Amino acid sequence: MLWFTDAMVDALRPAAVANPGAGEIFQLLRDGTARTKAELAALTGLARSTVALRVDALLAADLLRPAGEAVSTGGRPPARLAFNSRAGVVLAVDLGATHATVAVADLAGVILDSRTRTIDIGDGPENLLDVILEDGAALLGSAAVESSAASGAPLLGVGIGVPGPVEHTTGRPTNPPIMPGWDRFDVPGYVQRTFDVPVLVDNDVNILALGEHATTWPHVDDLIFVKVSTGIGAGIIAGGQLQRGAQGSAGDMGHVQVPHGSGSAREPGDDRDLEALASGSALAAALRDGGQDAHSPADVVDLVRAGNAAAIEATRQAGRDVGEVLATVVNLLNPSIIVLGGSIARAGEHLLAGVREVVYRRSIPLATQHLAIVQSQAGDRAAVLGAAIMVAREVLSPASVDRYVATKAH
Repeated sequence: MLWFTDAMVDALRPAAVANPGAGEIFQLLRDGTARTKAELAALTGLARSTVALRVDALLAADLLRPAGEAVSTGGRPPARLAFNSRAGVVLAVDLGATHATVAVADLAGVILDSRTRTIDIGDGPENLLDVILEDGAALLGSAAVESSAASGAPLLGVGIGVPGPVEHTTGRPTNPPIMPGWDRFDVPGYVQRTFDVPVLVDNDVNILALGEHATTWPHVDDLIFVKVSTGIGAGIIAGGQLQRGAQGSAGDMGHVQVPHGSGSAREPGDDRDLEALASGSALAAALRDGGQDAHSPADVVDLVRAGNAAAIEATRQAGRDVGEVLATVVNLLNPSIIVLGGSIARAGEHLLAGVREVVYRRSIPLATQHLAIVQSQAGDRAAVLGAAIMVAREVLSPASVDRYVATKAH
């Protein structure tokens, strides 16, 4: 089960609120800890009568639930209240170049049901989204969801990850290289024809970073997730928060020109970017030119797992090239953890070894003193978990909760 830690809750809440509403009080309970009204009054500085009104509104909206009684200090034991993670559900979607996973999660990020299908992202947005929305509707009515969520729990939001750059404020993919027909397409608007709820869209690496952070490294404030697959990108978590940049393009490592490191087999004038050197597609092309039967990133992985010496060396060199770029990132951002994911990272330790070799040698000692470079542990569900977390944070933000409570009251 995914829990929101105190640090995560604090990061979501403004530093000071003059008169906390129901939404702000609700944030104090999102870590899963049950509290009494008296404890909430002490934490907020509000009068108990005011807290009681806010809490009653949250109970009426089903966002809180009774959680037993606290120890009595004399008289009737005070009732405790807790976050009701089953008050609603979210739809989470991970769109890849060749696959799509759709899941339904509760408000704490627990996956209730999911399904995965093979797709071709080049089929275009309308065709693919229609299929995804049909899958989503079927999951919302599935026995697993009906039995796990509260009776009649409403759909509160949809989160979608796509394999290309996204202008996060609008949810529109922007010049995505492997997504023909998707440029500037209004994904949220199209989805809202079927589900009239908030729809958030982000780059797939960002939602992978969210999923990995929440499931494996929840107490780490500074983490970089690097996906090496058909393309290369990074999700940056700094100060406990995902960093998207001004327009949502932060973490685009793939288009960084790779420095010419010592011992590199490249010619000094070879100024290709990282994706052209180290992505799964680039590795497949290089191996094919060398006489190997490699036409896709999956073929590269198969060759590495079969012990093919050329594929192993190419993958390790790809790790070194990724490390050349990451060394600069480490010096700039000083993360605690670098997580390597994607199909090429799953082929074995060879990519990881190449990254470590260069990063630990080229980054400053203070930045690498406690730096861990590891493989992804979150598994195949990391992306849909990240999409669920992304939309849950939005629909459970103080302002969103205040609006939801007001709607329920009327």
